[in-house]
Amino acid sequence: MRAERETALTQLDAVLGEVRDTLPQGTRINDLDDHEVSRLLAQCTAAVHRLAPPGSRYANSMDATAKQFPGLDHNNLPSAIGAVEALRADYDRGFLSSISEMIHGELFADFLEMADHLLSEGYKDAAAVIAGSALESHLRALADKSGLPISNDAGDPLKAARLNDDLRNADVYGKGDQKAVTAWLDLRNNAAHGHYEKYQSGQVGLMIAGIRDLIRRLPA
Repeated sequence: MRAERETALTQLDAVLGEVRDTLPQGTRINDLDDHEVSRLLAQCTAAVHRLAPPGSRYANSMDATAKQFPGLDHNNLPSAIGAVEALRADYDRGFLSSISEMIHGELFADFLEMADHLLSEGYKDAAAVIAGSALESHLRALADKSGLPISNDAGDPLKAARLNDDLRNADVYGKGDQKAVTAWLDLRNNAAHGHYEKYQSGQVGLMIAGIRDLIRRLPA
């Protein structure tokens, strides 16, 4: 999440820099020509729709103004600049982190519910693979949130086992969680490689419950 936050701040600062360059202190929006206004409006609108959570107040307030003044870019630009400034301030204060964590949590919960359903229907192997995928995705998000690398110098994603070790070494979680994650990853690997005799349905159920608890305690 930290990398996402820094990327968003960089992009929003670039847009606000364009605004300051085009609208230096003392300049009014009505002093700008139509081309300058349209350019700034397009940059602000694109940044908000790209970086704000779906359905957020930033985009909604900006879009509401655009509907009120269709085709009147000089009227719409102040609202768009304000949306960029508000979005930038909330990213800077870390307010967007909780939204991202909520989205991640809901996504992982959906995967775990799917794994639960498959297990209840007797498909322990598919359940183990899906639960393991949710675990690996959470480890990656947790490492990113904690400022740990999630890829190597060549840009290839780090293995889940490496992420697990790095998270433990950084004291994001303790040795008990590290051992549990190692066991869950081993179970997932056995399922993915067809070693179905090496684990039982009960172990998959405990794995799903354990992953759900880890995500609840350590949101990313």
